[in-house]
Amino acid sequence: MPTFLTIEGVHVRDEHHREVTLRGINVASNMKLPAHPKMDTHTEEGFWDGDNVSFVGRPFTVQDADVHFKRLQGWGYNTIRYLFNWEAIESKGPGIYDEEFIQHTVEVLRVAKKYDMMIFMDPHQDVWSRFCGGSGAPMWTVYACGLNPKAFVATDAALIQNLYPDPANYPKMIWATNYTRLACLTIFTMFFGGRQFAPKCIINGKNIQDFLQDHYIAAVKHLAQRIHEAGDLEDSTVIGWESLNEPNRGLIGYHKLSQIPSEQKLQKGTSPTAWQAILLGSGRAQTVEVWDMGGMGPKKVGTQLVDPKGVSAWLPADYDDGKYGFKRDPGWKLGECIWAQHGVWDPSTDTLLKDDYFGFTAGGEPLDAYQFVNTFFMDHYRKYVKAIRAIHPNAIMFCQPPVLEIPPIITGTDDADDRMIYAPHFYDGITLMTKSWNRFWNVDVLGVLRGRYWSPAFAVKIGETAIRNSLRDQLSSMKKEGLDNIGPRPCVFTEIGAPFDMDDKYAYRTGDYISQIRALDANHFALEGAGVGYTLWTYCPDNQHQWGDQWNGEDFSIISLDDNVNPSASPSLIMQNQDSPRTSLDKRDVQKDDDPESVFKSRDINTPTSSSDTVTSSADSAVVEVAGSRAAEAFIRPSPVFTHGTLLSSGFTLSSATFDMKLEAPSPTPDNAPTVIYVPAFHFPLDTMNVEISGGKWDFDNEKQHLKWYHGDGEQTIKITGVKVMGGVEDQTYVDTCVTSCSVM
Repeated sequence: MPTFLTIEGVHVRDEHHREVTLRGINVASNMKLPAHPKMDTHTEEGFWDGDNVSFVGRPFTVQDADVHFKRLQGWGYNTIRYLFNWEAIESKGPGIYDEEFIQHTVEVLRVAKKYDMMIFMDPHQDVWSRFCGGSGAPMWTVYACGLNPKAFVATDAALIQNLYPDPANYPKMIWATNYTRLACLTIFTMFFGGRQFAPKCIINGKNIQDFLQDHYIAAVKHLAQRIHEAGDLEDSTVIGWESLNEPNRGLIGYHKLSQIPSEQKLQKGTSPTAWQAILLGSGRAQTVEVWDMGGMGPKKVGTQLVDPKGVSAWLPADYDDGKYGFKRDPGWKLGECIWAQHGVWDPSTDTLLKDDYFGFTAGGEPLDAYQFVNTFFMDHYRKYVKAIRAIHPNAIMFCQPPVLEIPPIITGTDDADDRMIYAPHFYDGITLMTKSWNRFWNVDVLGVLRGRYWSPAFAVKIGETAIRNSLRDQLSSMKKEGLDNIGPRPCVFTEIGAPFDMDDKYAYRTGDYISQIRALDANHFALEGAGVGYTLWTYCPDNQHQWGDQWNGEDFSIISLDDNVNPSASPSLIMQNQDSPRTSLDKRDVQKDDDPESVFKSRDINTPTSSSDTVTSSADSAVVEVAGSRAAEAFIRPSPVFTHGTLLSSGFTLSSATFDMKLEAPSPTPDNAPTVIYVPAFHFPLDTMNVEISGGKWDFDNEKQHLKWYHGDGEQTIKITGVKVMGGVEDQTYVDTCVTSCSVM
């Protein structure tokens, strides 16, 4: 593990000035939920006791941490996006920190250090809080905003799986629509823009914006302080901090509350306009549109009467603010809609008075998502960076703007400092929403969002090669947006992945994970082709087939308890016969196998690896254990670790088990700092791996599965060929299959 990382333009470099490839995974998605009492999102018992929860034991116990980190190291990951949330630190009330959880976090991080993990801390949230149908903020923050979470379901202010009549049939991905329902629309508006849009909301002497932001930042800063005090984690293991996960602008930038914004691409289930959501929140019945996923995106399927029967999403006038020590300004009246109090509408006549209330800056300039990022988001980001850097002055800041939005224009300013990484998220929307890998067609979603097509019909990509290339091009385009707006800084996609419960969980009934392999391989192909770092979503040690990641029906974990995890076995890829190292000694010419065909021999695997399969190669008896993993063929893949010089390109072709890499070296490699490549035994058994190099020599660290390449200066190439482990894919480009007709989103 590097002792200290520096950033040089778009490159992350170690103490030897080698380029460092950040290849990692999110650990772990179960951090969204309390460990004591053990919570999920499909049971109601204990849900409302949000003040008395503990996250100690998340993402796993200290005793089990070795198992998990050793496994991840064996699968080639060197970077961890370490999830924590505000609720875990400050659930009991404002300023009351859970020191036991914080100490637990420090101890788990120390275990990760043993496995050379580079960690950045992720303050995670989804649709604000568990009590708004997601994860993140403590329950008291919802009450601080004057909202009554126990009335959210009745008023359609939030959809919550814990309270859904049939949790097992909670609609796929519908949780994300909470961003456009009253609770999140209100809270995120207050969090980012309370001073402008909710000036009457004064609590404990502060505007609600400052009250929420100050408590949130103070909680994260407190965790940073404890990590600093640990004395052995800062900078070497904990390399940085990410900004708030997937921030949302709420109502900021809405020009017509009475209409669905054109940029709102996700509609599923009931889909009220913001104006209808406001009326529903005050108990008024509304007939709202109902949407579902069509062939190529959301489509309207009807209407539905939603009748709260007079129930209000706002706290009653007699609510006891003393429980959490709240003292509201007299101008903030409980029992009434806060937007009515600010003159947005007249509750006596249910008349919308200011359709464009949220559509302009304080100076009267039109507001949109782009302006939100450059003003409200950046104001918060600056405060956050200042707080973290006060404790960790060398922290690398991972700047994450709202999902799929254009990043802020800060190039050449103090905001774009020299220890900063652009950290966007990307998911293949069609696969995500349909829970299916469609080899025939997909859509360039980013191109549609950026207005690059006259009609969405032209954004359709036909055939698997075109789909894979489109994913790569979308990531490349997002990377370029970062370069243009933020400046020459590294780009790391801190979330990207594919669901495993595809096709109504067909793989769980058959053991055939071919669709998941194809989807994950396409995502990795895109990442490698775009030349970006990443942390895959996700690792969840509690995953099961029935409930997935135990949160809102999501099922993204590369490991599952129902895929036969063997807790007694070493979780890493076990290498036997380590006294027989792979080496090239002093071969300056291209090394070639005497039998070129031998490297293409397939293992005898009838179905893709998806359980406790152990794959054994013949000559060297290299044993590869992938117990509990799913689609290991796709995510266990070779990758540069340290590059002497500059990495020009690299990529793994699953169909032929071939890894290619090109670099530009300023000088011959020093003996103590060669180029290092992770070469997994899973695809490259000891007795069959074939290495072709443009020059120099190489040897192999069997324990770490690291190929060390000592090469000269100038342009250098390496090609490593292993053994094909996946059936069903005939060649690199796949066979394009066209469809004769399709509908358009």
